[in-house]
Amino acid sequence: MNTTPSRTTDLTKTDTPTDDPEKSATDTAVTEDPTATVAPSEATAEAEDDDLEPGPFTEARHGVGAGATAVVSAGLGIVALTGAWSGRVAAERETLMGQIQTAGGSSAAQQISEIYADAWHTTALVNGLFAVLALLVGVFVVVRPVFGTPATTPQPAWIRAVALAGVALGTLGVLISVGMYFDLFLALPVAGTPAG
Repeated sequence: MNTTPSRTTDLTKTDTPTDDPEKSATDTAVTEDPTATVAPSEATAEAEDDDLEPGPFTEARHGVGAGATAVVSAGLGIVALTGAWSGRVAAERETLMGQIQTAGGSSAAQQISEIYADAWHTTALVNGLFAVLALLVGVFVVVRPVFGTPATTPQPAWIRAVALAGVALGTLGVLISVGMYFDLFLALPVAGTPAG
Protein backbone atom coordinates (compact mmCIF):
# COMPACT_ATOMS: atom_id res chain seq x y z
CA MET A 1 0.00 0.00 0.00
CA ASN A 2 0.97 3.54 -0.55
CA THR A 3 1.93 5.30 2.61
CA THR A 4 2.79 8.72 1.14
CA PRO A 5 0.02 11.17 1.20
CA SER A 6 -1.04 12.37 -2.22
CA ARG A 7 -0.92 16.05 -2.98
CA THR A 8 -3.49 17.66 -5.21
CA THR A 9 -3.00 20.96 -6.89
CA ASP A 10 -5.59 23.64 -6.60
CA LEU A 11 -5.64 25.69 -9.88
CA THR A 12 -7.62 28.50 -8.36
CA LYS A 13 -4.96 29.23 -5.80
CA THR A 14 -2.21 31.75 -6.75
CA ASP A 15 1.19 31.98 -5.18
CA THR A 16 1.59 34.71 -2.65
CA PRO A 17 4.91 36.25 -1.61
CA THR A 18 4.81 34.19 1.53
CA ASP A 19 4.62 30.95 -0.49
CA ASP A 20 7.77 31.59 -2.61
CA PRO A 21 10.04 34.33 -1.22
CA GLU A 22 12.64 34.15 -4.10
CA LYS A 23 10.03 34.57 -6.81
CA SER A 24 8.41 37.54 -5.12
CA ALA A 25 11.76 39.38 -4.73
CA THR A 26 12.53 38.95 -8.43
CA ASP A 27 9.09 40.05 -9.56
CA THR A 28 9.12 43.16 -7.41
CA ALA A 29 12.62 44.10 -8.58
CA VAL A 30 11.52 43.95 -12.20
CA THR A 31 8.24 45.74 -11.75
CA GLU A 32 9.41 48.38 -9.34
CA ASP A 33 12.39 49.73 -11.40
CA PRO A 34 10.91 51.86 -14.20
CA THR A 35 14.34 53.14 -15.29
CA ALA A 36 15.74 49.71 -16.05
CA THR A 37 16.86 49.32 -19.66
CA VAL A 38 17.17 46.22 -21.72
CA ALA A 39 20.60 45.63 -23.29
CA PRO A 40 20.53 45.56 -27.12
CA SER A 41 20.89 42.19 -28.71
CA GLU A 42 23.96 41.24 -30.73
CA ALA A 43 22.00 41.36 -33.99
CA THR A 44 21.00 44.97 -33.36
CA ALA A 45 24.59 45.94 -32.58
CA GLU A 46 25.84 44.30 -35.80
CA ALA A 47 23.16 46.09 -37.84
CA GLU A 48 24.26 49.43 -36.40
CA ASP A 49 27.90 48.66 -37.26
CA ASP A 50 26.89 47.84 -40.84
CA ASP A 51 25.21 51.24 -41.14
CA LEU A 52 28.38 53.04 -40.07
CA GLU A 53 30.82 51.23 -42.37
CA PRO A 54 30.19 51.62 -46.12
CA GLY A 55 30.07 48.40 -48.07
CA PRO A 56 32.21 47.70 -51.13
CA PHE A 57 29.36 48.56 -53.51
CA THR A 58 28.79 51.91 -51.81
CA GLU A 59 32.47 52.81 -52.17
CA ALA A 60 32.47 51.67 -55.81
CA ARG A 61 29.47 53.88 -56.61
CA HIS A 62 31.15 56.96 -55.12
CA GLY A 63 32.30 59.23 -57.91
CA VAL A 64 30.78 57.30 -60.81
CA GLY A 65 28.98 60.36 -62.18
CA ALA A 66 32.00 62.61 -61.81
CA GLY A 67 34.25 59.97 -63.38
CA ALA A 68 31.94 59.54 -66.36
CA THR A 69 31.74 63.31 -66.83
CA ALA A 70 35.53 63.59 -66.69
CA VAL A 71 35.88 60.92 -69.38
CA VAL A 72 33.31 62.75 -71.52
CA SER A 73 35.36 65.93 -71.15
CA ALA A 74 38.55 64.20 -72.30
CA GLY A 75 36.68 62.58 -75.19
CA LEU A 76 35.27 65.91 -76.34
CA GLY A 77 38.76 67.38 -76.19
CA ILE A 78 40.11 64.61 -78.41
CA VAL A 79 37.25 65.11 -80.88
CA ALA A 80 37.97 68.85 -80.93
CA LEU A 81 41.59 68.20 -81.92
CA THR A 82 41.04 65.41 -84.44
CA GLY A 83 37.86 66.72 -86.03
CA ALA A 84 34.33 65.46 -85.82
CA TRP A 85 32.18 63.74 -88.39
CA SER A 86 29.65 66.54 -88.05
CA GLY A 87 32.35 69.10 -88.86
CA ARG A 88 33.28 67.25 -92.04
CA VAL A 89 29.62 67.07 -93.11
CA ALA A 90 29.16 70.79 -92.45
CA ALA A 91 32.34 71.60 -94.42
CA GLU A 92 31.19 69.49 -97.37
CA ARG A 93 27.85 71.26 -97.30
CA GLU A 94 29.57 74.64 -97.43
CA THR A 95 31.73 73.41 -100.32
CA LEU A 96 28.66 72.29 -102.26
CA MET A 97 26.88 75.59 -101.60
CA GLY A 98 29.97 77.45 -102.79
CA GLN A 99 30.07 75.39 -105.99
CA ILE A 100 26.42 76.13 -106.64
CA GLN A 101 26.91 79.87 -106.07
CA THR A 102 29.96 80.09 -108.37
CA ALA A 103 28.59 77.81 -111.11
CA GLY A 104 27.37 80.74 -113.21
CA GLY A 105 30.87 82.09 -113.58
CA SER A 106 32.75 84.08 -110.99
CA SER A 107 36.25 85.28 -110.29
CA ALA A 108 38.94 83.00 -108.87
CA ALA A 109 39.03 84.98 -105.61
CA GLN A 110 35.29 84.50 -105.16
CA GLN A 111 35.60 80.77 -105.89
CA ILE A 112 38.36 80.44 -103.30
CA SER A 113 36.28 82.28 -100.75
CA GLU A 114 33.02 80.44 -101.45
CA ILE A 115 34.36 76.93 -101.96
CA TYR A 116 37.45 76.68 -99.76
CA ALA A 117 37.36 79.41 -97.10
CA ASP A 118 33.76 78.89 -95.98
CA ALA A 119 34.32 75.14 -95.56
CA TRP A 120 37.58 75.79 -93.65
CA HIS A 121 35.90 78.24 -91.29
CA THR A 122 32.92 75.92 -90.76
CA THR A 123 35.31 73.12 -89.73
CA ALA A 124 37.01 75.53 -87.32
CA LEU A 125 33.64 76.52 -85.81
CA VAL A 126 32.48 72.93 -85.26
CA ASN A 127 35.83 71.86 -83.76
CA GLY A 128 35.80 74.99 -81.60
CA LEU A 129 32.33 74.10 -80.34
CA PHE A 130 33.56 70.65 -79.25
CA ALA A 131 36.61 72.27 -77.63
CA VAL A 132 34.48 74.72 -75.65
CA LEU A 133 32.23 71.88 -74.48
CA ALA A 134 35.27 69.87 -73.38
CA LEU A 135 36.61 72.87 -71.51
CA LEU A 136 33.32 73.61 -69.74
CA VAL A 137 32.65 69.99 -68.75
CA GLY A 138 36.21 69.54 -67.47
CA VAL A 139 36.08 72.74 -65.42
CA PHE A 140 32.71 71.65 -63.98
CA VAL A 141 34.18 68.34 -62.78
CA VAL A 142 37.24 70.05 -61.28
CA VAL A 143 35.32 72.71 -59.35
CA ARG A 144 32.25 70.61 -58.45
CA PRO A 145 33.56 69.45 -55.04
CA VAL A 146 33.89 73.09 -53.95
CA PHE A 147 30.19 73.82 -54.42
CA GLY A 148 27.16 72.02 -53.05
CA THR A 149 27.05 69.66 -50.12
CA PRO A 150 30.46 68.40 -49.04
CA ALA A 151 31.16 64.76 -49.83
CA THR A 152 31.87 62.27 -47.08
CA THR A 153 34.91 60.95 -48.95
CA PRO A 154 37.29 62.94 -51.17
CA GLN A 155 37.04 62.75 -54.94
CA PRO A 156 39.31 60.04 -56.38
CA ALA A 157 42.53 61.37 -57.91
CA TRP A 158 41.97 59.77 -61.30
CA ILE A 159 38.75 61.73 -61.80
CA ARG A 160 40.55 65.01 -61.25
CA ALA A 161 43.39 63.93 -63.55
CA VAL A 162 41.07 62.97 -66.41
CA ALA A 163 39.05 66.18 -65.96
CA LEU A 164 42.24 68.27 -66.08
CA ALA A 165 43.23 66.41 -69.25
CA GLY A 166 39.85 67.38 -70.72
CA VAL A 167 40.44 71.01 -69.72
CA ALA A 168 43.89 70.97 -71.33
CA LEU A 169 42.64 69.36 -74.54
CA GLY A 170 39.69 71.77 -74.66
CA THR A 171 41.93 74.78 -74.22
CA LEU A 172 44.28 73.55 -76.94
CA GLY A 173 41.29 72.88 -79.20
CA VAL A 174 39.93 76.39 -78.67
CA LEU A 175 43.31 77.93 -79.53
CA ILE A 176 43.65 75.83 -82.69
CA SER A 177 40.08 76.58 -83.78
CA VAL A 178 40.57 80.32 -83.30
CA GLY A 179 43.79 80.13 -85.32
CA MET A 180 42.01 78.21 -88.09
CA TYR A 181 39.04 80.56 -88.20
CA PHE A 182 41.15 83.72 -88.43
CA ASP A 183 43.68 82.10 -90.81
CA LEU A 184 46.57 82.59 -88.40
CA PHE A 185 48.30 79.29 -89.21
CA LEU A 186 47.68 79.08 -92.94
CA ALA A 187 46.67 81.96 -95.16
CA LEU A 188 43.96 81.49 -97.73
CA PRO A 189 45.23 80.79 -101.25
CA VAL A 190 45.44 83.85 -103.43
CA ALA A 191 44.48 83.73 -107.10
CA GLY A 192 47.25 84.84 -109.43
CA THR A 193 46.69 87.68 -111.86
CA PRO A 194 46.04 86.53 -115.40
CA ALA A 195 48.90 87.05 -117.78
CA GLY A 196 48.65 89.43 -120.71
